[in-house]
Amino acid sequence: MTELERVRNFFEGDVFATSATGIVIEEIGDKFAKCTLKLDSRHKNAANQVMGGVIFTLADFAFAVSTNRGQGITVTISSNISFIGTVKGDTLIATSKLLKDGKRSCFYEISVTDDLGNLVAVVSTVGTHVG
Repeated sequence: MTELERVRNFFEGDVFATSATGIVIEEIGDKFAKCTLKLDSRHKNAANQVMGGVIFTLADFAFAVSTNRGQGITVTISSNISFIGTVKGDTLIATSKLLKDGKRSCFYEISVTDDLGNLVAVVSTVGTHVG
């Protein structure tokens, strides 16, 4: 079993992100993750736009995949999302990367783009290592 397969198996336990929402883990690396979400009608709000919570869920999941790959558990203690532009494509891509790792906390930046290359949101997340 590859590392990617092992991580995908572990995160199948995150039923909301993987089953209910449809997020897929595409790539993993050292303190890095890339996740995608193929959009459909369940991801839209009343204005027929992608719901902000869907965008945040994708970013939060990419953070979780980056930080929880067998080295203990890390949870979010603070997140800030800035919505930059509207979604024009049919797939969202979240790329999570470590900016600073400390003894008890870490700081990640997650960018969310669509498959046409449009920047949709940027999320800054502080996590704490709990186990």
